Amino acid sequence: MIGKWQKNSTFQAGHLLAAFLLCLVAFTGAARAQTSTDDLFEALKNAPNEKEARLIETEIWEAWIDAAPTPDLREQVESAMRMRGEYNYQGAREVLDKVVAEAPDYPEGWNQRAFILFLQGDYEASLKDIKKVLELEPRHFGALSGQAMIYITQGRAELAQKTLRDAVNVHPYLKERALLIKPKGVDL
Repeated sequence: MIGKWQKNSTFQAGHLLAAFLLCLVAFTGAARAQTSTDDLFEALKNAPNEKEARLIETEIWEAWIDAAPTPDLREQVESAMRMRGEYNYQGAREVLDKVVAEAPDYPEGWNQRAFILFLQGDYEASLKDIKKVLELEPRHFGALSGQAMIYITQGRAELAQKTLRDAVNVHPYLKERALLIKPKGVDL
């Protein structure tokens, strides 16, 4: 009888331990998810070289896409990105119109639509979406660089330079940094 009780007790203790560990992993995973973007931005700002910065940049982009409130919305954004890659800008825009309507607090939905609007030449609408992205995620270097590209296209050079400097402040190895004009006597 004691052997059976010990067996069941060990079995129950094992289940309790497994449940505890599962809760601990879930809790620390949630905490890590909340701070991981901050950690990634800190790592990006302090990246020792461009190669490391590109790896971190990729992780940030993945985090932005992963932040979709539901798996379905994430799939819609990815679908729109595939459509964009196939030059189906109108199809991508229609999908992203639904995404931002359904998830107005999801920055990447707005950012992806801003990009489509830019590609369609609707710069003012793109700037409105970029403004929303930056309200939700002020460190969105993709939105900042897109905003700068629009300003350059519109001939608003000073504003473009300021925006690019803001973007480079977030992401020192941003590809568009080559568009910065160095003031005389200042090393960027």
